[in-house]
Amino acid sequence: MSYRAPVADQLFVMKELAGLDAVSRLPGFEEAGLDTAQAVLEECARFNEQVVAPLDRAGDTEPSTWHDGRVSTTPGFKAAFEQFAQGGWQGLQHPTQFGGQGLPKTIGAACTEILNSANLSFALCPLLTDGAIEALLTAGSPQQQQQFIPKMVSGQWTGTMNLTEPQAGSDLSLVRTRAEPQPDGSFKIFGTKIFITYGEHDMADNIVHLVLARVAGAPEGVKGISLFVCPKVLADGTHNDVHCVSIEHKLGIKASPTAVLQYGDKGGAVGYLIGQENRGLEYMFVMMNAARFAVGVQGIAVAERAYQKAVAYARERVQSRPVDGSLPRAATIIHHPDVRRMLMTMRAYTEACRAMALVGAAAYDAAHAHPDAQSRQRNQAFYEFLVPLIKGFSTEMSLEVASLGVQVHGGMGFIEETGAAQHLRDAKILTIYEGTTAIQANDLVGRKTMRDGGTVARAVAAQIEATEGELAGSGSEHAAVMLKRLRSARQAFVDVVDYIVDKGRTDPNAAFAGSVPYLMLAGNLVAGWQMARALLAAEQRVAAGEQAEFMRAKILTARFYADHILTQVPGLRDSVVEGAAGVTGMALEAF
Repeated sequence: MSYRAPVADQLFVMKELAGLDAVSRLPGFEEAGLDTAQAVLEECARFNEQVVAPLDRAGDTEPSTWHDGRVSTTPGFKAAFEQFAQGGWQGLQHPTQFGGQGLPKTIGAACTEILNSANLSFALCPLLTDGAIEALLTAGSPQQQQQFIPKMVSGQWTGTMNLTEPQAGSDLSLVRTRAEPQPDGSFKIFGTKIFITYGEHDMADNIVHLVLARVAGAPEGVKGISLFVCPKVLADGTHNDVHCVSIEHKLGIKASPTAVLQYGDKGGAVGYLIGQENRGLEYMFVMMNAARFAVGVQGIAVAERAYQKAVAYARERVQSRPVDGSLPRAATIIHHPDVRRMLMTMRAYTEACRAMALVGAAAYDAAHAHPDAQSRQRNQAFYEFLVPLIKGFSTEMSLEVASLGVQVHGGMGFIEETGAAQHLRDAKILTIYEGTTAIQANDLVGRKTMRDGGTVARAVAAQIEATEGELAGSGSEHAAVMLKRLRSARQAFVDVVDYIVDKGRTDPNAAFAGSVPYLMLAGNLVAGWQMARALLAAEQRVAAGEQAEFMRAKILTARFYADHILTQVPGLRDSVVEGAAGVTGMALEAF
């Protein structure tokens, strides 16, 4: 089946939940109202449905190949990337001064979802380029910005982030790549970097590598890491001393070349310091936070694609008579209650996480563009709290949704030719790269909850409580059910926040033992809160006689979320608050 972008749902979320009207009143975003959003999303949908999505299957069966240092991407990828660049899609939310369109993240995130649904492997190249642009905007010198950003915004060049080494995975204090200063102010880079997405390919004229390395005499650990820009092709047209020595053979995202890059085999790769020495990790975190949000959106994207495929199959696969006897013969499986339960689970998770991500994107826009300093600070704190939830919860969700997609297909889902298995294989990486779920959870516990004593977390709970008041005033059966479930989930969340703050002071092992359940609880709650808000908005639209069928589907999807997904939160609360002993009690020798 062919992919269809969920433009109607995205526009509903933007208008009713993310507050696009308010975003369009921010300085610089005056032209980015609902009409603009609709025009951009519809064109984005057309391009990706017609050009990018048809290459998804080919990317899985004919992945990128490496030969003698060169990488050839899947047939069709290069031509599609040229069209992507010519359409201005790489520069959608980057500054106009560098050739971008300067649109808010609220619109950009929705386009990112469409691109990743169409073809996750293809979309990884623009995703990393976005991150490189963000890092250079943050810490690059004016000369570096002018040299690199316009070419990346135009799609002539692409970007990478080079963190991981064979001995240094998530613990970047172990980075050994070294940078030797040269008389002209440049540096020579020596070392090996692994897992470099699109570290080598044939789709652009140049690749701008952002590389973490140590300058001689730098402090040990993370405080001694600097960031360098190291282009594949230097300004004089010569090839820099950076070479792709292999690409990985992976479970999924096979068309995306994951490169091993060797720096300095022929005298040292030329690199240029970004910002100040020893502040590299700080700058790279700008890139990583942008990427973490984008990976969460990738989870939503894969879930949407898996859902669409499962629905199409359920509508055509005939098997067994309905249990209620409503048909005298075998029916399509969408008639069967448990198939509908699976499809509703897939739909509810996807819509809830989409809403959470776009609400987060609007907070990001306000944090950067609002004229009031307090509003910027408040939105920044909210956005930062949401990032580990968007990344962690949405990607774990995508794995469950893709697995359900295989289950809906039954035995045919286990056969590669149907394509359902590809989504499951592709989705697995999302819980790993840009920081595993545990790393997102540690961030949520340590930086986002313990550090401020739970202040931001409790502020989120207060906003949820205000929505409960609106639900109480609705008077509908669905709102009453949502109120019951949301209130119970919020109370469980507050219990966990209190526990994490307390144990953070007295027993950090106990606090971190429940870090992932806490993340899943918080993500479930915040996504469910958005579904509650969607329910209220949809009820109002139905009362006004607008899009009755679409709005009733929103209401029923929210009701399903309340009954079948939000109900998991109290159990997660118990596993955090009462379950630490079971995690840490076993002697290490007993494993």
